[in-house]
Amino acid sequence: MSDLSDVIPRPRRTTSGAGGFFELGPATEVVAGDGTERTARWLRAEVGAATGLPLAPGTGPGDAVTLSLDGALGPEGYRLDVEPTGVRLAGGDPAGVFWGAQTLRQLLGPDAFRRAPLPGRRWRLPAIRIEDAPRFGWRGLMLDVARHFMPKEGVLRYLDLMAAHKLNVLHFHLTDDQGWRIEIKRHPRLTEVGSWRSRTKFGHRASPLWEDKPHGGHYTQDDIREIVAYAAERHITVVPEIDVPGHSQAAIAAYPELGNTDVVDTGALSVWDTWGVSPNVLAPTDHTLRFYEGVFEEVLELFPSEFIHIGGDECPKEQWRRSATAQARIEELALADEDELQSWFIQHFDTWLAERGRRLIGWDEILEGGLAKGAAVSSWRGYAGGIAAARAGHDVVMCPEQQVYLDHRQHAGEDEPVPIGFVRTLEDVYRFEPVPAELTSHEAEHVIGTQANVWTEVMENQQRVDYQTFPRLAAFAEVSWSTLPAPGERDFDAFERRMAAHYRRLDALGVAYRPPGGPLPWQRRPGVLGRPIDGPPPNK
Repeated sequence: MSDLSDVIPRPRRTTSGAGGFFELGPATEVVAGDGTERTARWLRAEVGAATGLPLAPGTGPGDAVTLSLDGALGPEGYRLDVEPTGVRLAGGDPAGVFWGAQTLRQLLGPDAFRRAPLPGRRWRLPAIRIEDAPRFGWRGLMLDVARHFMPKEGVLRYLDLMAAHKLNVLHFHLTDDQGWRIEIKRHPRLTEVGSWRSRTKFGHRASPLWEDKPHGGHYTQDDIREIVAYAAERHITVVPEIDVPGHSQAAIAAYPELGNTDVVDTGALSVWDTWGVSPNVLAPTDHTLRFYEGVFEEVLELFPSEFIHIGGDECPKEQWRRSATAQARIEELALADEDELQSWFIQHFDTWLAERGRRLIGWDEILEGGLAKGAAVSSWRGYAGGIAAARAGHDVVMCPEQQVYLDHRQHAGEDEPVPIGFVRTLEDVYRFEPVPAELTSHEAEHVIGTQANVWTEVMENQQRVDYQTFPRLAAFAEVSWSTLPAPGERDFDAFERRMAAHYRRLDALGVAYRPPGGPLPWQRRPGVLGRPIDGPPPNK
């Protein structure tokens, strides 16, 4: 049984009961009202495995965990009542019931996060009432599987870790210069050729080190369906990202006609083996548009999400400047320059997706040429893009690089593995504020949420991803879920005390997080070059 104050993210309102506890035992039933069946299945599968209890379906009311819906609680809200006679968990919607079940598991103690019961454990819940609801509707994690491929089982594991932290959007970065990770049946070479590179830069792109073996992999369409369904069971939406018109060298290596063939020998290109921003970008031709429409048609069949992410960032223009084909397109469309050509490219898919009932979302560069009304922006270069988008009436997901890019280093110490970017400690992430003070209350309503981004250039395996992501994702989860004071007024000491219990949960889940005292010997990467940036990050 955990302390009442150990829950992460912090609930909105907690009231201690009259005393005592409810103990789960072999006779404890799960009574599932209409709309709560997913949570009942999850309790039996996860909590049942950890406790060894059947948690059989029942009718109650005694010795039971009773699940129900109560629309008065609002979207994703829940109320958890624990009394010595039983547990009642009500949600404003099915997702709210599920998030309440996550809190219930935390109250059972860290061993409730294991996959099999430990001997002699008793499963007691303290008498308590918790009333809770999230601050933001978009509480996301962006996972880059293009730079280093994460096998399907690893993705499913991260969905479980997200659910444990009440995060509800997986932004799935599936394509980039270094790899194409999703099967497209009408364009099979995207994975036959585009999903493999011959070698990989080890460390920052300035590093002299290479891993001289092929790296790659991809998800079949059935893998994607499984990932999406697994996420949906956990009330997580998967938002796919297919990057255009930059970050596309893997696609061009597979289909050279997609590139600027009049200025570069695209047939000689391979999937990129280093990091940074490739100069090889898509050609602004009708063939390219039709090709990617075909890609997106298959993507829409696989992902039911409202939003589809099209990237739109970091598109070098040099090849377009030298390309007669690109210049002819600029003239034909009466555009001012190559920047407007990129905007035309993005707007084409903005319209195309809107006609199919979906909404485009892209990195904040897409603002530069104007957007359709329904398009949304991922503000990554700081707050400025998100502020501009909100003021223009566009929805915004705040994910500024300087604050919540979890590939940035966690400490200034020499033992920190492959140190990238600014120091962003657990406390720094806890003090991140997604809504800029410059926005009016009306403008702030366009900040639909926030996400932490995990770019994997220097994360060659699951353990490295764990190390960079945790424990900071726990702090981020509280920022995205809980209604906290202003950053300077947040009680980090209290959060750190709650983390003492949370580390034990992460241990039970097998998460290779960064320990508070610094990296363990096997977590270090001595001699592997990073790119640390000194000083505090700009807050703009």
